[in-house]
Amino acid sequence: MVTVKLLKPYCIKTDLDYIHVFLEQEHFTISIENETYHFVPTKAKEFVINRRTKKIENLDAIFAFRKDNKIFSLSMNELIGLPDFLIKLYFIAKPHLANDKAKAMDDKIDIIMDELEQQNVKRLIDKALDERNEEAFYDLIALL
Repeated sequence: MVTVKLLKPYCIKTDLDYIHVFLEQEHFTISIENETYHFVPTKAKEFVINRRTKKIENLDAIFAFRKDNKIFSLSMNELIGLPDFLIKLYFIAKPHLANDKAKAMDDKIDIIMDELEQQNVKRLIDKALDERNEEAFYDLIALL
């Protein structure tokens, strides 16, 4: 039985689309039949997670683990099959995932700002009419 004993990222880098979780030897260990194997960065060295879909992108990655002279390889698909791996990876990636609530709030703020700008233009049009300023009136009408 394979279980993940320790999964702590060495470094996490994010860009607009992906979260890159970089690994180091001391921070990723697995247990196979009560024997502890330490990660060896010979093959794959990172997990790549899509920020929008929250899916792991590098499914073809192979991770190597060593205990003494024995080396054991696990594919990303095999790691994904381990529930404790997914739980640990989720809590590592959670703070970096795309925040839909913040985006929705930004959209609401943009809508309110547009409405306020339109109301302001209408007030300025009223002011131009009151002052009989024909040039300002036509300039402001163009903004609507």
